[in-house]
Amino acid sequence: MSEPLWTLDDFLAATGGEKRGDAADTVTGISIDSRTLEPGEAFICIIGDRFDGHDFVAAAFEAGASLALVASDRLADLPADGRYVVVEDPLEALRQLGIAARARTEAKIIGVTGSVGKTGTKEALRLCLERSGKVHASVASFNNHWGVPLTLARMPRDTEYGVFEIGMNHAGEITPLVKMVRPNAVIITTVEPVHLEYFGSVERIAQAKAEIFVGLEPDGVAILNRDNDQFDLLAFLAGAARVPRIKTFGETETADTVLEKHIQQAGGSSVNARVLGQEITYKIGAAGRHHVKNSLAVLTAVVEVGANLAMAGLALADMHAPKGRGEMSRLGLGGGHAFLVDDSYNANPASMKAALAVMGETPVKRPGRRIAVIGDMLELGEDSGALHIDLMTPLKDAEIDLVFCAGHYMHELWTVLPKAMRGAYSDLASGLKDMLFADIRPGDVIMIKGSLGTRMGPLVDALKKEFPLEDDTEAA
Repeated sequence: MSEPLWTLDDFLAATGGEKRGDAADTVTGISIDSRTLEPGEAFICIIGDRFDGHDFVAAAFEAGASLALVASDRLADLPADGRYVVVEDPLEALRQLGIAARARTEAKIIGVTGSVGKTGTKEALRLCLERSGKVHASVASFNNHWGVPLTLARMPRDTEYGVFEIGMNHAGEITPLVKMVRPNAVIITTVEPVHLEYFGSVERIAQAKAEIFVGLEPDGVAILNRDNDQFDLLAFLAGAARVPRIKTFGETETADTVLEKHIQQAGGSSVNARVLGQEITYKIGAAGRHHVKNSLAVLTAVVEVGANLAMAGLALADMHAPKGRGEMSRLGLGGGHAFLVDDSYNANPASMKAALAVMGETPVKRPGRRIAVIGDMLELGEDSGALHIDLMTPLKDAEIDLVFCAGHYMHELWTVLPKAMRGAYSDLASGLKDMLFADIRPGDVIMIKGSLGTRMGPLVDALKKEFPLEDDTEAA
């Protein structure tokens, strides 16, 4: 029988909570969502922007929760016969549970941040490290003030490798998170003009990303992008934080891990690289030069935490782009099919250029076309208009045939698009649906991307519903 995630005694000790009712002796998991809770899991009553977990305690018990971690000032409102651990602040108790989980494990921990590529890098690390031992990693993009402690609290004692994505929108947000995670290695994928509205300059973004150095273990390593314009600043900040070792990756010949050659293929790449002095050839199962670059950081971290480099290289062939982050599907059309690239989860200038570059590398069988359906890139501040207009160059470089634009800022781009490239414009993504549906023809490759607030995702769902998916093995 496997060891439970938490015994009740350890759970109480970590959270500082008081037991009320007949709570189970063991906790098999940690949940903050009564809809997905599995029997035996503890339900943590987080108070968010839209929901209060205390409102769903009864549903959690019906789903089989072993206990509910609740605030003392809400206890009187909850079912009298419930199984509770009572604390002053459930979110703070979750943080303490995460800190306790980190303290009890001997796992090698990797923290990942960066303006773009965090989730893809985290998933590639998960895939690579699974070939060497038991891995625990963040689910989806659980990289904020509740996602990081939740991921820590879910980490089993016998974990051998842990991978944590750490995000931020404002200065000061990474510091408390990385101090909980205490990584042995940290990766900064790149620093780009993202969230400029809150920072004012890319240099200030770099300074905020560099907060990840603060929580690095005393013998840890920082893995930095040698090709990034902010490398010198990041290296200086790492030194100021007394980071003992810095390793670099990139195409620059002086990088510790260097890309020697790569060939783009349908749905992926073949790569030759030198990883900390070791030559390696491997395939990546997801398309895009950005995946090639980030794989260098991944393999550097694999070596640094003592995992098997050769097995990690083989694992990258199984990598694929997840839903909303470059997932490719084949849509059934009368008389043929079209390919849909779902990159709708989020967007900023760097990720938009990367997605368009992937489109340019994707073969199109004429009369099929490359169609970009793009929504506003948000949180870019006073430079928003210019940054949207700047997409004209990567659109032309990728040989995009047709562009559909959604949103206030994308109108700036729309006004400079050549007439031959204009598909349609709408203030809202939903306003593009009928015009896009009417225009699609067999052989087209359609990429949909925009910031989360532009709601490009429902457009993806509508396309899949209107044109049922075919077997997408070839597409993947």
